[in-house]
Amino acid sequence: MNNDFVTSQMALRYYRLFVNRRAYTLQSRSPNPSGRHYYYRPRSRSPLSVETLINHLKGAWTIGLYAINPETQKAKWGAIDADYQGSIPHLLELQWEFLRNGITSALEPSRRGAHLWMFGEEPLPARLWRIFILHTAKRLQVPIKGGLAPSGPDRLSLAVTRTGRLLDGIEVFPKQDSLDQGEFGNGLRGPLGIHRANGRRYWFGGADKSVVAQLEYLDELPKVSAAAILKLTEGLSLPEEFVPVSRIPVQSVNSNGRGFRILDHVTIKFRMSGNHWGRCPSCADAGRDKSGDNLAVLIRDPRFYKCWAGCSREMIREVLGHPIREWKAS
Repeated sequence: MNNDFVTSQMALRYYRLFVNRRAYTLQSRSPNPSGRHYYYRPRSRSPLSVETLINHLKGAWTIGLYAINPETQKAKWGAIDADYQGSIPHLLELQWEFLRNGITSALEPSRRGAHLWMFGEEPLPARLWRIFILHTAKRLQVPIKGGLAPSGPDRLSLAVTRTGRLLDGIEVFPKQDSLDQGEFGNGLRGPLGIHRANGRRYWFGGADKSVVAQLEYLDELPKVSAAAILKLTEGLSLPEEFVPVSRIPVQSVNSNGRGFRILDHVTIKFRMSGNHWGRCPSCADAGRDKSGDNLAVLIRDPRFYKCWAGCSREMIREVLGHPIREWKAS
């Protein structure tokens, strides 16, 4: 671990860069039965504090940060998470293309790939971050997890579901355009902390390997202005396959006359942190999730489930033969 002396002023600098809201998660110190270090909401539900940030920067704890502030539907940063084989060249290609458009980004290695971060001069609409990143990636033919596979010869040999959705590719943050009241959306491991799975700290490549030097580098990094993101996204909308639609929560009816229930289709491997854990049907369809625990189903309300490998609810339902149909007003 790094022995930097971490001050409250350093924690506040970190807060200004990365914290969009004061809800956060912690990475587990011990793995679950399959060896995965999972993220969970602290039981106290207390807001993120300076003390927590100090402990993160010291390496005592590891926090996860949510992308969107639901009060404004804005985010201080846009980021790309890539952990598939051959992802680093794609991130470097994106970084160069961003720079050609006047956007400076910072590359942070991760355990299985890397993260690419961009920061706003002020919080910017989550939708605009997504439009800019997704359109750039599609123009460069960089694979996007959950997007549609190319119709011609694949640029890479990537896992694809029977419905043509990519299971490998970059993940774009923010993952949502907006959040409803009480929602948290998706987040990333907070940079500059210790990854509990291997005890390593991952440093941004543009500065010396100390917390002080890293924060100075990130502070000095050119930030994206509201005018710049508006100009870059002028006339653009979200790519069609990433447009959210209003849907009826329970749509399909099975042979027993009941609405769709995910637990009718999943074998539970174990229970932990308020969830059932089992094999993701979408991952399994593509020959993934060998450990059989990518899918979390909320025990107290099984209508809520999530694949931690990135499969969407639409991908899971399509594979199971119960597609989510678009809701249309009568």
